[in-house]
Order: sequence, then structure tokens, then C-alpha cells
Amino acid sequence: MTMKRALPVIALAAVLLAGCDNAKDRPLQGWVEAETVFVSPDEQGRVETLKVRQGDKVAKGDLLFTLDDDLQRADVSVKQAALSTARQNFDRAEELLKTSSGTQKSLDDARAGLTQAQANLDASQTRLSRRRAHSPDAGSIEEVYFRPGETAPPGRPVVALLPPANLKIRFYAPESELAAIRIGQGVTVSCDACAAGLAAKVTFIARSAEYTPPVIYSLEERAKLVYLIEARPNAPDKFRVGQPVSVTLSKDAAP
Repeated sequence: MTMKRALPVIALAAVLLAGCDNAKDRPLQGWVEAETVFVSPDEQGRVETLKVRQGDKVAKGDLLFTLDDDLQRADVSVKQAALSTARQNFDRAEELLKTSSGTQKSLDDARAGLTQAQANLDASQTRLSRRRAHSPDAGSIEEVYFRPGETAPPGRPVVALLPPANLKIRFYAPESELAAIRIGQGVTVSCDACAAGLAAKVTFIARSAEYTPPVIYSLEERAKLVYLIEARPNAPDKFRVGQPVSVTLSKDAAP
């Protein structure tokens, strides 16, 4: 091959390599999603106090709201009285057995009654304590569903909490780019009005393909079958839920 013929071939190869690099650097479209924690009562109750408002930051263990507890307090009093009676019965049975006026069976029955009465009191005290709802984690209050004076049904959330670690980036990648993505890999995330240099770490790669969701938009042709990828941002406070983002893979991403 002469030098004149070799030069066009070399130039073509350079263009193809550049095209590969550009494809590798092409941003993948996605959005920000959150796994919200819904804090709800175990039993129906009227909201007495609401300690938080939408947008508040809370720490783990902070009091969020309280429910009326008249019935629960009355139940605890009843169980305390039953425990006192059970303890007296046990002491009496124990003394009678020592003087040979009682039987071992009577003592065993009294001991079982005392154990049951203590368990009943513990359960009632637990029900009473749960009328005060505390934050299970640190985060921000995303929504308030019930106000003081309103009755909250069991299992219905009173407030929605978003811990920072529950924020994630969801994006889709075609099969041709899966080889360049692995669990634990860092990716660059960009969005409108976002600070530069935001990053995330891949935590999930779907094993099954799906058709490109209609929420994904692009100015160029996309593969019809794509795979869902999830990544946890290093700075979750920099993102908003539902925000569209672009994810770029690192050039050295391939394992």
C-alpha cells in the first residue's frame, strides 16, 4: 500500500474512533425519584398535635405528631390493676404452699396468671407509646396529610418523610452500552440550573429489557429496548424529586 492510499484509511479510522468516543460520552436521559417513608398510626385516632410542617428538616427520633390517647391510658390502668391482683394471688399461693395449705398446681396457675398479666400490661403500654409518632430517620417532611382535629385511620399516613439516602437517579441505557456499566460505578449527573460536577453511584441494573418509556425524550434516535439503571447521588440535597437529568458514563467505565 502506498503512502497516498494509506492516509485516507488512517483518517477514516480516526473518524470512527472519535465516533465511538462520542457515543460513549453521549448522555443518557433520566429523572430523580424518591422512596418516601409514610409515617402512619397503628390504630385510628384524632390528631392532637402536629409538630412539623411541609419542608421541615427533622432528625431521627424527633416527635412528628401525637394522637388522642384517652382510651389507651384507661386500658393501661385496667391492666395495671389486673397485674396487681395477679401478683397478690401469686404471693398468696406461694405462702400457702410453704405452709402445706396449698398445692404446687395452684402456685403454677398463679405464676402463669402473673406472667400473662405482665404481658398484657406491656402490650397496653406499647399501644399507648405509639400514640406519639417519632421520625424513623433524618430527612425532610414532603407532605402533611392530616391536621390537628382530624381523625387518621389506621395505616393511613399522617406525614411523608424523605430521608436523603432514599433519593435516586433512574435512567435507561440501550443494550449496546450495558458493557460499560457496572454496580458501584460512578457516573456524572447534570441538569438545568444544577451545579457542575454532580456525581452518583450505580446501585441497580435491570436484568430484563423494556420498551423505551415515553417519559424519556431525546433529539436523536434511541434503541427501542432499554434497561433500567438506578444510581444514588453523592449529594442528594442538590436534586429535586421529578427533576429531569442527563447521566454521562465515565470514559474508563468499562471493566
